[in-house]
Amino acid sequence: MKNRNGNSRPTHNVYVVEGEGDNAFWTKVGAAWQHADGEGLNLTLTALPLNGRLVIRTPKADDQPNGKAGR
Repeated sequence: MKNRNGNSRPTHNVYVVEGEGDNAFWTKVGAAWQHADGEGLNLTLTALPLNGRLVIRTPKADDQPNGKAGR
């Protein structure tokens, strides 16, 4: 998927996190692309969470692009 800036690879991953600390459960629910000016993000969500909180993180080298949980 491409964003409006033409970048095909997201700059961030979007997760819903339920719980706290070591007991937190992370579920990837989307991707984000940073604006060219660095002042914001465009989000694409594949699910809309009803519980938990949204967390936006830069991808790590060990994040798997096929959607498997990496946390």
